[in-house]
Amino acid sequence: MTPFDVVKTRLQTQPPRRQALFPNPPPGACCQASPASCVRNMSSVVSAVEGEVVCIWDHGVYRTERVNGFFDAVKHVWRAEGIAGLWKGAGTSLLIGVPSSTSYMLTYDHLLNVTLPPLLPAPIVPLAAGIIARTTITSLMSPLELVRTNLQSTPPSPDHPHTLRSVLSSIRSLAQSKGWHYLWRGLGPTLWRDVPFSGLYWAGYETTKRHLNNRGHTGAGVAFVSGALSGTTAALLTSPFDMLKTRRQAMLMSPMTKTSSSLALMAEILRTEGFATLYAGIVPRITKIAPACGIMIACFEGVGRALTKDHRHIES
Repeated sequence: MTPFDVVKTRLQTQPPRRQALFPNPPPGACCQASPASCVRNMSSVVSAVEGEVVCIWDHGVYRTERVNGFFDAVKHVWRAEGIAGLWKGAGTSLLIGVPSSTSYMLTYDHLLNVTLPPLLPAPIVPLAAGIIARTTITSLMSPLELVRTNLQSTPPSPDHPHTLRSVLSSIRSLAQSKGWHYLWRGLGPTLWRDVPFSGLYWAGYETTKRHLNNRGHTGAGVAFVSGALSGTTAALLTSPFDMLKTRRQAMLMSPMTKTSSSLALMAEILRTEGFATLYAGIVPRITKIAPACGIMIACFEGVGRALTKDHRHIES
């Protein structure tokens, strides 16, 4: 699922859309701030855009580094960084995913079946268990999430993609100058995304599974469908917080960052880029989350049942 995560992050971290100075420039024409490889300034407006290509007409094709949608983002990453670029951050994802998913599922299962039932009404136990489990694991894994986001984010230029070494070096310098607690910046919007997502996911999952079980449907297929449906619903409702989390963590290491809080950043995005920007990357996010949630819970319940049967067989 990593390519979908890379594309989502690129869509969420690209610069704001700028109005094209020349919608139909003549062949070979270029406008960009100098000094640069192309110094043919075609408008006084160009001087205000430092170091960014505004428009270039290459072999009869209007090119821009801004990506427009899912497939265009895939094409840009593939062209600039090769097919391996679509798996950027996969190692960090595994480093985060294996221990965090294991801890998360075990914590949720224990809260759901042991800790919370004596304390809370049955209908809200899945919701509370999901919220508590996700808050704990997300807080512990936040620095690694910061590394992954910056690995997958839009690079300064297509010719200089982010690498693990450059990202770790930047994070080390950031921590030394501002303190190691700075690695948890961006935890707020991460929790805004993950906590309601987890609560909504588990409440929806348990409700959907129970409804299907009452109709006589059981097995891994029911778990997959219930997980995919509830994951999709939760993702749709929490996508603005996902975009805010990604943008904030990607901006932390930028020397041009001026926004100091998540609420200020959201206000700035709404003012300069519009409401639709809060749902940037929604297609690859849903494409990733729906099967991922279904596969995760189907495997969890399937393996759990298999282990339980083996344990009972040994005891008998």
